[in-house]
Amino acid sequence: MPNIVVVGTQWGDEGKGKVVDILTPHLNVVVRYAGGNNAGHTVVVGKEKYVLHTIPSGILHAGCRCVIGCGVVIDPGSLIEEMESLVQRGVTLDGNLFISKNAHLIMPYHPVLDRASEAKLGARRIGTTGKGVGPAYIDKAGRRGIRMSDLLDERLLRQKVEDNLAVKNRILREIYDAQSFTVEEILNPYLRYAGWLAPYITDTALLLSKWIDAGYQVLFEGAQATMLDVDHGTYPYVTSSNTTAGGASTGTGVPPTRINGVLGVAKAYTTRVGEGPFPSEMQGKLAETIRARGNEYGSTTGRPRRCGWFDAVVLRYAVRINGIDTIALTKLDVLDQCETIKVCTGYRYRGDLITDFPEDETSLATAEPVYEELSGWMTPTTGAKLESDLPPKARRYLERLEELTGVPFCMISTGPQRDETILCEDSPLLRWFPSVRSSLL
Repeated sequence: MPNIVVVGTQWGDEGKGKVVDILTPHLNVVVRYAGGNNAGHTVVVGKEKYVLHTIPSGILHAGCRCVIGCGVVIDPGSLIEEMESLVQRGVTLDGNLFISKNAHLIMPYHPVLDRASEAKLGARRIGTTGKGVGPAYIDKAGRRGIRMSDLLDERLLRQKVEDNLAVKNRILREIYDAQSFTVEEILNPYLRYAGWLAPYITDTALLLSKWIDAGYQVLFEGAQATMLDVDHGTYPYVTSSNTTAGGASTGTGVPPTRINGVLGVAKAYTTRVGEGPFPSEMQGKLAETIRARGNEYGSTTGRPRRCGWFDAVVLRYAVRINGIDTIALTKLDVLDQCETIKVCTGYRYRGDLITDFPEDETSLATAEPVYEELSGWMTPTTGAKLESDLPPKARRYLERLEELTGVPFCMISTGPQRDETILCEDSPLLRWFPSVRSSLL
């Protein structure tokens, strides 16, 4: 039975939540393997809109087992709010949600350090969400992090909080002139969180191994996207975890030999939130129009997203780094009113044409996009059920993107609803999940 990774191919916000939601009825387990509550996956079901920050998108389907892996950093207060919101809306968590005992905690001092660090950087700021995700990963790598299992041992938790505050309070006061914390004001709420979360904390790596041995199909859900990966993204303007497909193994404990394929998700254009180079970025009225039509505002922060044309250089890079087998393309309908559509096919740097993504900061920051122009279709695509229902110029656009990326599309999304999705024939997706055909066609 195939186990696949769903990964973002750009700078995030590609619509991974919708893709996972569509696939969930055809598998058994969805695992979140990286990131924190700085990510937001939006799923629209009828008139209901769900924004999930830590819990996997599969939770909206009864009977799907959802796992928060060890590669995720968890703000327990935020997670409990998310859980309560889902329960109030009729979603069943008991027996369906499992949290890795090895996942690290975001502590109250982490958001304070995050925001203070950004403020001190000034014009060189990264553009983080201020949720404390980066500082939590710093503590994890520094071997001073606090894990979910520590919540269940009050003595150990107290010792670790005391040890951390001895250093953190000094940094907060002397470097950032920010608030400090007492041990008790952290322990009291976190011990209450422990009572809430204890039934869900377990050895998820062992569970996943047993489930895969039993023939369960597992989907690994990424957060953020390739270009925000701490090793492979546009460093230093990245997140603090491995968001690429390789992170699925380290973030869950499932070996790469048990993973059978990778599905990339890309927008029909490109967006990013925060600072950093963005070669195909649009400017002026056009950017505002695309932002409005695509509702391009961060699901976690509400910040307006920067909008740009489809960047084939970025996509080819994502295909190579992740080993992508097929791509789900989203938000084609946002381009319905464009008379001319540009596609970035390469970069110009110091007079040379670059067609492979440059990983160094300097060349990427000063690279100029090389565009190919295609005619827009100026016809609504929303509601199309088959590729043949799309306007001829829209089909040509899709064909050209496939040619430039070298990977076939498996789905085309033309709206936020589940049924506003076209299933492409002859894609690996139908080999992985044959039953998807009957649910979408």
